Order: sequence, then structure tokens, then C-alpha cells
Amino acid sequence: MIVLTVLCETDHEFEGWFASAEAFETQREARAIACPACGSTRVRRGLSAPNVATRKGREAEPVTAMKPGLSADQHRLRAVLAALKAEVEASCDYVGEAFAEEARAIHYGESDPRGIYGEASGAEVEALLEEGITIAPLPRLPDEAN
Repeated sequence: MIVLTVLCETDHEFEGWFASAEAFETQREARAIACPACGSTRVRRGLSAPNVATRKGREAEPVTAMKPGLSADQHRLRAVLAALKAEVEASCDYVGEAFAEEARAIHYGESDPRGIYGEASGAEVEALLEEGITIAPLPRLPDEAN
């Protein structure tokens, strides 16, 4: 078991316990590790102090991992994001993977104007933005990724 410092794409730092460095890489590549502060699954290994035995036959001292705590501001931000997401889900239509197609139809007047939410690939998002279609990501909170 190893304890690693992990950084997300926005440089939030947290610790994770992994069976091995290879296990970390496998989980990272599968995007199975989510930042507890922002939910990002784009993570990398940070600088970590290894837990190494210094004398033969002597066990290494256990590493005490810090629980990924959030500051008061982070808790407030998370609450605001959760409320925003709940409001969107309550007042908009879920269109699933047809999001890009439906957003275009609404933009070009081929479908009734209304709020929608769903999933879109990176390429679809880029294409929508290039067409001048205004969209915004709906935050994915860390507890939803687990």
C-alpha cells in the first residue's frame, strides 16, 4: 500500500491510498480518481514523501493520510454548485446524448426554445461553440463520480 499526493488539473492537492504505483496509473488512465474539491478526473501524481524502511528487518512507520478536507469557502462553493445543478435538473429537459443535436435544433429554430441538459463529447462541445451556440457545463460533484 502506498500513499501518493495527487493533483487535479486545477492544482487542488489531495492524498490517495493505492495498492501500487501501477494501480494509481491504471485508475488515473481510467479516470477513476476524482478531485474531492472540484470533481475533476484529470489528475496527476504530485511530489510524495515515500514511506521507506531505513534498517533491514525494521518495518516502515505507517503513513497517516490526511482526509481530503474542504475549506469553508469550498463547502459553500460546493453547496452553490449543487443548488445550481438541482435547479437546472428541475427546470430543464434532460436530452441525454442527443444534447448537441437538440441544442442545434433549438438554436436554429427547429425545436421549441427551452432549457436542456445532457451529455456531449469534447468534439461536439467544440463544434457547438464554433457555431456560436451558447452552452455551459453542468458541474459534476465528486460524490457523483464515485
